[in-house]
Amino acid sequence: MGKNIMKKHGDVFRAKVALEAAKGNRTTAELCSEHSVASSQVFAWKKRLLEGAAGIFASNIGGKVKSEEAITDPLLKEIGRLQVENAFLKKKCLF
Repeated sequence: MGKNIMKKHGDVFRAKVALEAAKGNRTTAELCSEHSVASSQVFAWKKRLLEGAAGIFASNIGGKVKSEEAITDPLLKEIGRLQVENAFLKKKCLF
């Protein structure tokens, strides 16, 4: 009996096949036979490519998008610190 061996494809290979599928120049069957992959894989990779394509153009620096909370938390802490300092200085100046 033969073993069912699942072949693991690299990211570059998957992106290449998905891009070819998205272009639509060749049929999925042609891509499957050329690259020795199942049609379901080609469809899945194409779907992931198209869904993730908008993320390439997101306005982020360094490849990571910061959440709103990650941006506002340090600012709110600084505001609180400055308010406390301001209140302290007002009391000190009155005497």
